[in-house]
Amino acid sequence: MTELSSFTCAYDGELLSGVYGGAADGPEPATAVLLHGAGNGSKERLLSLLAEFVSRGCRGLAFDFSGHGESTGALRELSLRRRFEQAVAVIDARVPDGGPLILVGFSMSGQTVADLAGHYGERVAAVGLCAPAVYAAEAWDVPFGEGNGRFSEIIRTPDGWRTAPALDVLRAYEGRAVLAVPGTDAVIPPAVTEAVQHALATRARFTRFEVPDAEHGLGLWFQEHAGDRREFVTAVLTGLGDPGWTATRCTAFEGRE
Repeated sequence: MTELSSFTCAYDGELLSGVYGGAADGPEPATAVLLHGAGNGSKERLLSLLAEFVSRGCRGLAFDFSGHGESTGALRELSLRRRFEQAVAVIDARVPDGGPLILVGFSMSGQTVADLAGHYGERVAAVGLCAPAVYAAEAWDVPFGEGNGRFSEIIRTPDGWRTAPALDVLRAYEGRAVLAVPGTDAVIPPAVTEAVQHALATRARFTRFEVPDAEHGLGLWFQEHAGDRREFVTAVLTGLGDPGWTATRCTAFEGRE
């Protein structure tokens, strides 16, 4: 596996644990930022995927949100807003100023990728959304709690996600976009997946990446299935080309455009 190194980033009273890889000098490549999902999600299951991006000439980083993995903090105190702010803190600390970004998010981090795409604008060269979630605006600043509080009430409101600001951001996004969809997803309703797809297809150079045998946990799936992992990275990098790094085109995806 491509060599990865550890780092920590202090932000808002928490110490965030991360890993990174890729050349520290030379021509400026894009940086792939991998963001894990909620619950028991962590950077650990994303290491193989991160190494794959680095092996293609990208810089790469992944980190644990507070309350997850090796980072400090309590999960109940985390919120969508804090996830966004922690991701911005890590990116601003670890990515060269103005450098292009590839944002890859799993499940809840589909929302975080949209938040970051709105924040960084044209710096975002590509997004990869893996079984993504989006949330009503009311959920943004509410702590996750213990699973039976206000946040849970908001996200369980039928069709509350339909006015999610994240969908507006994705509709406006014009870069490369890949939506990875498992064959079976007991977490994300099909209507959410279709809404994300329709949003991305509005302006982005969009591909739907089917993973027929997988379930919701695509981070773990990519960790254990090297072929799908390589094909997903190829799909995300397809058609991109900035000075200092090379995107790879694979004919297997030409039929998915």
